[in-house]
Amino acid sequence: MSDLAPRPATASTVRTDGDNRYKAVQAKLRKLGQALDDATVELEGLRRSMQSNASRTEDVARDIENAELDGKFVEMTNLVSVALGGAAIEVRRLHDTAQETRDLTHETARNHARLYGALDDIRSNRREKTPKPGFFRI
Repeated sequence: MSDLAPRPATASTVRTDGDNRYKAVQAKLRKLGQALDDATVELEGLRRSMQSNASRTEDVARDIENAELDGKFVEMTNLVSVALGGAAIEVRRLHDTAQETRDLTHETARNHARLYGALDDIRSNRREKTPKPGFFRI
């Protein structure tokens, strides 16, 4: 029915640490965005598969009924079809949420670049050391 297999934990995880330098944040946002891109593609495939299985299960229930087998088998098969259809709807919602999160991640990366990109260019291209945080406090 399904060829889904669990992935290793490192395949789609985005590592977080205390490194908040501009380029590190951009790399993390890029990696998160890519993981979400991949997730939306996989979730859409899962939804289609579940919907297809729900339709096939409905056809099987009809075939069982036409074969005049015990009604409980028709009912159980119909319940499986309804459950698969409901699960497909929930996967669609999860897909939409992942897509929205992906879009927000890309927007965040653009805003971060707009706000801090020029500062990073200045700081990265000068020979003098950057003062520690709090040095200029009054």
